[in-house]
Amino acid sequence: MIAVVIGGGTMGAGIAHLLLAGGHEVVLAESSADRVVTARSAVAASLAKAADRGKLATTPDELLKNLTVVEQLAEVPAELVVEAVPEDVDLKRRVLANAANACPDAVLASNTSSLSITALAQGLPGERVIGMHFFNPVPVQQLVELVVHDGVAPSTVASARKWAEDLGKTVIEVKDAPGFATSRLGVAVGMEAIRMLEDGVASAEDIDTGMRLGYGWPMGPLRLTDLVGLDVRLAIAEHLAAELGPRFEPPALLREKVARGELGRKSGQGFFTW
Repeated sequence: MIAVVIGGGTMGAGIAHLLLAGGHEVVLAESSADRVVTARSAVAASLAKAADRGKLATTPDELLKNLTVVEQLAEVPAELVVEAVPEDVDLKRRVLANAANACPDAVLASNTSSLSITALAQGLPGERVIGMHFFNPVPVQQLVELVVHDGVAPSTVASARKWAEDLGKTVIEVKDAPGFATSRLGVAVGMEAIRMLEDGVASAEDIDTGMRLGYGWPMGPLRLTDLVGLDVRLAIAEHLAAELGPRFEPPALLREKVARGELGRKSGQGFFTW
């Protein structure tokens, strides 16, 4: 089967990797010739890491034969489209509208971690639109959060669930609400961990160790924020604060670090040095 991924950043490249490893043909759409090259390299690098760990049934080169990276999405007989572009409602709506025309029979899935699926579906064939929230790193993390709005067709939900489960993921289904389930809880803990660091309650290392060993988290909330990106976490927290109130207001320390360009692993410095 053919799947389309729109956006070749960290999440998009990971989703493309997952689909290729699952035996699918993948069309990966980007926004410029330079980004096409970067996106293909990101998928290749992700597959190479998996091969080094013995996690692929075949070689990266064999899987990459089923990857087509394009600058502009044209008509494709795809059954699934997953957009993984930046967290901007207007941008996501534009790319989903284009995908709705280019892939008239496909499920239209958004990988957003916090934006309203109801808002994204406005002006689109809403019965085909669903939230399909993967987690980073996509090939490793087991969860997919399906986000269901009032206008989605049951067949769309069933199809998205089957895609995710066939790719080896465990699915949870949540109502379209600010932050869904995982981002809402994850950001709440993450913001409180930053406030604790800001207040001198404990070091970043000790806060994270407390959550890992005390609560069984595989990764502490501050290291997780570094992995996700401090700028990404800040944007989600600001959105949740606007929707749900001041308990999600980002701490000053987070704003200061983002202003300094300390964005986490991708910049080499966040709450930890990478």
